[in-house]
Amino acid sequence: MSLIQETDYGTPKSKAEKEVTLSIDGFDVTVPEGTSIMRAAMNAGIQVPKLCATDMLDSFGSCRVCVVEIEGRNGTPASCTTPVMPGMKVSTQTERLKRIRKGVMELYISDHPLDCLTCAANGDCELQDMAGAVGLRDVRYGYEGENHLKKEKDQSNPYFQFDPAKCIVCSRCVRACEEVQGTFALTISGRGFGSEVSAGVMSDNFFSSECVSCGACVQACPTATLEEKSVIEIGLPEHSMVTTCAYCGVGCSFKAEMRGEELVRMVPYKDGKANRGHSCVKGRFAVGYATHKDRILKPMIRETYKDEWREVSYEEAIAFAAAKIKGIQAKYGRGSVGAISSSRCTNEEVYLVQKLVRAGFGNNNIDTCARVCHSPTGYGLSTTFGTSAGTQDFDSVEDSDVILVIGANPTDGHPVFASRMKKRLREGARLIVIDPRRIDLVRTPHVEADYHLPLKPGTNVAMTTALAHVIVTEGLVDETFVRERCEWDDFQDWAAFVADESRSPEAVEAITGVPAADVRAAARLFATGGNGAIYYGLGVTEHSQGSTTVMSIANLAMATGNIGRRGVGVNPLRGQNNVQGACDMGSFPHEFTGYRHVSRDEVRETFETLWNVQIDDEPGLRIPNMFDAAVEGTFKGLYVQGEDILQSDPDTRHVSAGLDALELLIVQDLFLNETANYANVFLPGCSFLEKDGTFTNAERRINRVRRVMKPKNGYADWEVTQMLARAIGMDMDYQHPSEIMDEVAKVTPTFQNVSYELLERLGSVQWPCNEAHPEGTPTMHIGEFMRGKGRFIVTEYVATDERTGPRFPLLLTTGRILSQYNVGAQTRRTQNVVWHDQDLIEIHPHDAENRGIRDGDWIKLESRAGSTSIKAKITDRVAPGVVYTTFHHPLTQVNVITTDFSDWATNCPEYKVTAVQISPSNGPTEWQEEYRELTEESRRIAVLDAAE
Repeated sequence: MSLIQETDYGTPKSKAEKEVTLSIDGFDVTVPEGTSIMRAAMNAGIQVPKLCATDMLDSFGSCRVCVVEIEGRNGTPASCTTPVMPGMKVSTQTERLKRIRKGVMELYISDHPLDCLTCAANGDCELQDMAGAVGLRDVRYGYEGENHLKKEKDQSNPYFQFDPAKCIVCSRCVRACEEVQGTFALTISGRGFGSEVSAGVMSDNFFSSECVSCGACVQACPTATLEEKSVIEIGLPEHSMVTTCAYCGVGCSFKAEMRGEELVRMVPYKDGKANRGHSCVKGRFAVGYATHKDRILKPMIRETYKDEWREVSYEEAIAFAAAKIKGIQAKYGRGSVGAISSSRCTNEEVYLVQKLVRAGFGNNNIDTCARVCHSPTGYGLSTTFGTSAGTQDFDSVEDSDVILVIGANPTDGHPVFASRMKKRLREGARLIVIDPRRIDLVRTPHVEADYHLPLKPGTNVAMTTALAHVIVTEGLVDETFVRERCEWDDFQDWAAFVADESRSPEAVEAITGVPAADVRAAARLFATGGNGAIYYGLGVTEHSQGSTTVMSIANLAMATGNIGRRGVGVNPLRGQNNVQGACDMGSFPHEFTGYRHVSRDEVRETFETLWNVQIDDEPGLRIPNMFDAAVEGTFKGLYVQGEDILQSDPDTRHVSAGLDALELLIVQDLFLNETANYANVFLPGCSFLEKDGTFTNAERRINRVRRVMKPKNGYADWEVTQMLARAIGMDMDYQHPSEIMDEVAKVTPTFQNVSYELLERLGSVQWPCNEAHPEGTPTMHIGEFMRGKGRFIVTEYVATDERTGPRFPLLLTTGRILSQYNVGAQTRRTQNVVWHDQDLIEIHPHDAENRGIRDGDWIKLESRAGSTSIKAKITDRVAPGVVYTTFHHPLTQVNVITTDFSDWATNCPEYKVTAVQISPSNGPTEWQEEYRELTEESRRIAVLDAAE
């Protein structure tokens, strides 16, 4: 193995179709029009020296190292800023150029520390490389003049340091922050000799500034000015492997750079088609959880959750679990056990869990965390378009003219895609944001939403129907598209429905709280502004009308003709790294792989023939049904792989009661999570760095996950599941995850052509990938929908049963924050906690003043389901009457507040609307203290005697 080296062409690739031929050092080169001379030379294998240029950034032309000569033209222009011309004759290496470059490098080196041998970037420094490339052997100016060598290092960021003494002021870090990330946290302050990189105002350091620690500046830096602390501590890596991030649904590709079995750093992979070489603080830096001391590496068992854990061998743990499963089914029936698969595990691992349930347990009691996040996406998009997935790839946003973001916070939840979106907005695309809270996209550097519609939580359907009302009644429907591509009768029914005056912006203003004029203007913009793309998140799905809102969004896209080409579409921003894949792999109790219902005889026969078993034709229990049945006494055994349902699911008291009623709870995870408080079998999980497999991201992209180190727990997750399957009598004998994917392809039409061989050749593919689309499908529904004709659905607004009143006058909604992820099991075990070490509740100043609450005060948060205490953050991001919090820290116990209301079609919980009251508090509630004690008690591990 060796380090994967990516070619840096110096400037970005031109998108022009017309080509130009020129001569460089006597060689004819043909490149797209608009290509820089530097890039054209690199295409020909001629490397022009450079320092300020890199192909992730627009050309800048400040370092003067990349100068060339052009026949018939005076001077020595910079090759990075000079575009090619037909017939141009370029020389990159002449005596004159050599003198100029050497002189420029002398100036740089005269004000640079001469500590190359002890520098962390020794061997990975472009300044060092360029000094060698231009033949620099001496510095005529000496080193005694005025310099910057005594500048102090800024070590405030937990992941990288800034050493201004080594800065050559090339501006690459500043430009990366602007062009790639879009945060504009860095600048060049001062003039001339006093110019220096500054993070914000002069009093700021990197930690206190607006820097979001995405790492773009570190990656862009050509010297050791910005360097990962891990490289300083461990040394430079010596081999690497491309793998896929295990955080959000963007699915970024990274080079995991290693020294032996030790991870040195994660470097975003430029050829990654989801992230195009960019990253966020989580994927780039927050991987320390994989080696955290809290990680459990040995199987453990106990008779009840009140006993101490006892470490055992895999054989004993698996035998114990299998005997319990068999005993429970013998006593209570085959439907008394089930499993919950993980959206953090690979496609192959998820597939095996649902196979274990259907073929081993003999029932369909399999569900996944998508139940509590994007199950309404599955229902809504399947009903309207014919399949449960987003319509576009991420590149599509580059061609969008109007972007509608509803119920999503991309800069926090999907930051790498958000950076691409912000870039398109800076280029001139228009923006509409529909969200109760003023998310960063509403107003951020060089980006401002044309319209922010801050609707009341729970009124999404009323809002989207009001938008449709304007489009229909003002004649803005793309009738040609609708007649050709959609069911006309359904459209007419829908159009008549939305055109009713009771659904006008004026009529629903009292419901949504948004001025009718703003709604009308936003609707007109979306319908007439060109390519319109809709991006939505959990603020759409986690409602009692989540499925209805998804269908209403689909209606808007069809009515305006914004489906089936680049720059448009309906795009759910998936929350976890493989939540799309978990659904694709048949993790719902009513569907096999590829979203085919278990009641379909021909589909069931395919699996029965392959697995040599009979499969139940009735859907199994959903997650909420499992808890209900457990409390009732009919559901007694549960296998949970990689999910923390006690922290993540709503109505914590009810979840606790369900888990308490089980006779067997198997938890497979990296850590003793909150759910493990009630477990009696713990099977150690395997991190993404220690396994092979695939993840499927929010754009349906199937990406390889590659093992870069041995499993610290001994086995990959799929191997542990296979052990359990064999122990209950199944014939399961896979030798590698590629064999599992081959089986998936055999039984799933949309995965028919998918194989590890194809993924190695293409890097990644987007399903459908079959005979009709042998190399995948970046844009869906071109020409026709998956179901044939698009189907409009009448979407009646029905107010949630969760309503405010005198006792609970405020509405609580929830979300995420940039530095933390989901329930925090991973990110809380990294240095990301320096940005967010506890959940806070955002309260509008008016509501805080009325209750005598100051910033940072403990407050009691109470709903009809329960109460908890949390510290207050006073902000006008939320409207009066609305409060907002995150759910990343278990002791906050936010979900003891949320209720059992859920989506009418899928049982997705209504996390986003909970009626609450807040009042001053002295600290944690009695429930929080009791929960803390339970957690401490349940995590006791028996200490073995030395003789044992």
